[in-house]
Amino acid sequence: MKWIGRRESGNVEDRRGMSGGKVAAGGGVIGVLIYLVYTFMSGGQVDPSQMQRQLGGGDAPAQMSAEEQQEDEQRAKFVKVVLADTEDVWNKLFQQQGQNYQDPVLVLFRGQVESACGYASSASGPFYCPGDNKLYIDLSFYEDLQHKLNAPGDFPMAYVVAHEVGHHIQNLNGTAAKVNRMRQQLSEKEFNKYSVMMELQADFLAGVWAHHAQQMNAILEPGDIEEALNAASAIGDDRLQQQSGGRVVPDAFTHGTSAQRMYWFKKGYETGDMRQGDTFNAPDLR
Repeated sequence: MKWIGRRESGNVEDRRGMSGGKVAAGGGVIGVLIYLVYTFMSGGQVDPSQMQRQLGGGDAPAQMSAEEQQEDEQRAKFVKVVLADTEDVWNKLFQQQGQNYQDPVLVLFRGQVESACGYASSASGPFYCPGDNKLYIDLSFYEDLQHKLNAPGDFPMAYVVAHEVGHHIQNLNGTAAKVNRMRQQLSEKEFNKYSVMMELQADFLAGVWAHHAQQMNAILEPGDIEEALNAASAIGDDRLQQQSGGRVVPDAFTHGTSAQRMYWFKKGYETGDMRQGDTFNAPDLR
């Protein structure tokens, strides 16, 4: 992605030098890893009680070397540029619809953080909290994408940021509130279907962002979209279940299969049309 020297968003809270407080002890290393692969892009579906059950330890993150700090600063600049691009795109698209877009705030943290959705550890991965309209990212996730999830390159991280901004849009237009109300009305199996629809729509919106960001700012380099599609495939529920050593259980899907995630991101990118992202009425998702 072409990003060096470009505008960085000012809607950023840098808490990397702060302690986020304690996270309740629980699940241990295995529980943390399982929680990571199933929730690292959960956006508006973040469940603080699940975090507290699964995530352990209130230890401070390990001291970073000068080289690691420099790499961390480069990653911070990168996500700030991506956030700025989302601001450009969504302000324009909302204005075209006669609406005002409310920019979200990106919180950079290290180790653990407190949000309006509760305490979170870096093991929960990037998430969006609808309670405060903020995206939360521990930049160590950049390495997780490359080394743990086999999604190399820089554009997968741009896809992650754009996906979380997609959850912000769902919060602004009322979709998140509607889906969350269903949580108390449906069985877990039935609610999972709506969770999948919501996550796939956020993937679609990430694709819409990439489409318009390319038109507006020519951000893409060769291979960027392929990197994003590879990342979408890497975090499909079916693939994660297989990697965890278990059998594939469709009723337990909460984010969509690899094929679905790739399809909806690609559809958003190819069309750039928000009207074509109604995952809630897609026949194959009902």
